[in-house]
Amino acid sequence: MAAITPEQIAIVKATAPVLKEHGVTITTTFYNNLIGDVPALHNFFSTTSQTTGRQPRALAGAVLAYATYIDDLPKLTHAVERIAHKHVSLQVTPEQYDIVGKYLIQAIGQVLGDAATADIVDAWIAAYGVLAQVFINREGEMYKSNAADGWVGWRKFRITQKVPESSTITSFYLAPSDGATPLPKYMPGQYVSLQVPVPELGYLQSRQYSLSEAPRKGEYYRISVKREEALEPSAPALVSNMLHDQYAVGDEVELSHPQGEFFVDPQDASKEGVPVVLVSAGVGATPLKAILDSLVSAGSKRPASWIHSSRSSAAQPFADDIRRICRENENVSANVFLRTLGPEDRAGVHYEFGDMRLDLAKLDKERGLFLGDSRAEYYICGPEAFMIDVRRTLLEQGVDRSRIFLELFATGDVSDEEAK
Repeated sequence: MAAITPEQIAIVKATAPVLKEHGVTITTTFYNNLIGDVPALHNFFSTTSQTTGRQPRALAGAVLAYATYIDDLPKLTHAVERIAHKHVSLQVTPEQYDIVGKYLIQAIGQVLGDAATADIVDAWIAAYGVLAQVFINREGEMYKSNAADGWVGWRKFRITQKVPESSTITSFYLAPSDGATPLPKYMPGQYVSLQVPVPELGYLQSRQYSLSEAPRKGEYYRISVKREEALEPSAPALVSNMLHDQYAVGDEVELSHPQGEFFVDPQDASKEGVPVVLVSAGVGATPLKAILDSLVSAGSKRPASWIHSSRSSAAQPFADDIRRICRENENVSANVFLRTLGPEDRAGVHYEFGDMRLDLAKLDKERGLFLGDSRAEYYICGPEAFMIDVRRTLLEQGVDRSRIFLELFATGDVSDEEAK
């Protein structure tokens, strides 16, 4: 593959304003052409993200970021790592990058028309080739690591238990159908991709679900899935609701090897004594529950603060387990916000703050948020607007951006504007 020239780098950077204006049109055209001509790729792309437009918007943002920082690629390290983990979880292959490149360049020409000169097209072909190789190399490292665990491709798992965690969230215990254990360990906070056939659509669909407890003896994985109100095949909760409504104990699904760049290493001795603050809303508690479980199971004495917001006590997942962990570990505290109180809810038992959404200003700056400790780390998961608001508040309180970690349950990444 020929290296990109300085002149081509300059051309790509110069197209950034055009991409900002026409990027979503280009990526929407790209997906329509690609999936229309290669329908087998339906299995790789979320129908929901296509229908809502989130996938084209995410790709447009990624392409614009690449054009902006093509001469300073280290600024894209986080984005590359996040995307590479997602690609590996979906079993994207190096050969598919050639197909994607062909249709992306075609879409640029189709949307820009005569403005897409030969020099611009050639520059983007070269630029895409460089970026594709970055992903292929990084994903190759991940596939090699997964193969060392004895896991290549999709693997069949059987549902062994379905355990309600709240009025809307159920935990699914998944054991390998072939009985081969122990399963590979994972870092708490990581996810698995789960794949099922969708008869209404006529093809497979995959979704990512956080592993919601500490790695045990390697006999099973646990995910905790929220049931949403969704009636159409293209609705956001398509696969999640199928799991709730159509999958019973004994049924099979397919999983890929655990992936994800959002995690805490409970064995990292260099972090001993460093406070960890876990902030979640709703089902966003799932990866943070795995992190808290793992720290406790490892005997870590890191000060830990669990901060959670739920609509009601009935909707709050893991409530009893969180209270148990706090009772048994003096280094762990919990603060729960409930938006609506029920007649049997009691302060200090079911919640700390009632009839309100999460408000960090209500918490003790030291015991609840550790704002005086410049080492403290903050892990946040929930709806995008919720995470942006929490991050903004922490930044305003002087927390360095490098100590704030967010996990988005959607295609793309959390908007970064508030952090600048």
